[in-house]
Amino acid sequence: MDRRHSLSYTTLLLTFLSLALFTSSIAAAFRDLSTVSYDEKFTPLFAEFNIKHREDGDGVDLHLNPYAGSGFISSDMYNYGFFSARIKLPGNHTSGIVVAIYTSNGDVFEKTHDELDIEFLGGAPGRPWRFQTNLYGNGSTNRGREERYTLWFDPSKEFHRYSILWTSRNIIFYVDNVPIREVMNSEEMGADYPSKPMALYATIWDASDWATAGGKYKVDYNFSPFIAQFKDLVLDGCPSDPIQLAGATWECSDAHAELDAADYALITPSRRASMRRFRQKFMYYSYCYDVWRYPVPLPECVIDPVEKERFKESGRLKFGGSHPRPGRQRRKRSRRSRGSSGSRNTLADYAM
Repeated sequence: MDRRHSLSYTTLLLTFLSLALFTSSIAAAFRDLSTVSYDEKFTPLFAEFNIKHREDGDGVDLHLNPYAGSGFISSDMYNYGFFSARIKLPGNHTSGIVVAIYTSNGDVFEKTHDELDIEFLGGAPGRPWRFQTNLYGNGSTNRGREERYTLWFDPSKEFHRYSILWTSRNIIFYVDNVPIREVMNSEEMGADYPSKPMALYATIWDASDWATAGGKYKVDYNFSPFIAQFKDLVLDGCPSDPIQLAGATWECSDAHAELDAADYALITPSRRASMRRFRQKFMYYSYCYDVWRYPVPLPECVIDPVEKERFKESGRLKFGGSHPRPGRQRRKRSRRSRGSSGSRNTLADYAM
């Protein structure tokens, strides 16, 4: 091998190694999860008297009592990012309670807001917590994209990590580093794909009118206070001014590239297989198969014939609850009192 070819080979090898190290370092960053201080990166959203700093100094506890729920919000908004927390939910007698970690820009873009939700729904007496993921883009609150799941563990016994990865190409929800749902950005989805800077929120609140069996089971304050514990908070994204949208994309281009690299590194074939297994075993409602709500599936839905047969025509498995009547009217409520914006009653009767 002559010197010229030797240099060419060395350059190629170094380039490959640099790319490999870059990708692995991004993956490691997401795996190791560099946490942030609550006091540095968050502020109270409502009912500050019900937000208690944890004794170990890592995060806060959100209380729900007869007087109020509580919540906090990140001090910055982010143009795409990775958002995560380890959460321990309240124990017994959780009917009517909702605990949420979500991103939103509803305070800035009231009529065209974006939102990504992970919401935990209290169980009926003797029944476990369930949770749902949802998203809205550009104010598309009349097109709820809910999926609901059960868990393979008791989330009130110990802390578990819940995460949202939001990039320009896709959105992935995680439970304990297991991807459970992916939504791709596509021409078919259009402006419904969340694209404006969002803040991270966490809340606990009283949703007695819909959260458990369509409102059949209310919050029982004889067992209060109900405490949702948050720690090991993660905010990994590009802080952005939501008004300066034109400059946000350019200023955050490096951060976007890192998020896309992390996405490719993390969503491996084995992880996609884990996601399929989770969805086959633990997902009990999907809007894509709910022909009562959407006679024509929303454009981003990829219909799997096996899943379609499993969910029949209701979008949900055949156990418990009852089906909401088509055209049921939503009741508008203050987003600060209920902890998150968007349509919450369209699936009220699916709650178990």
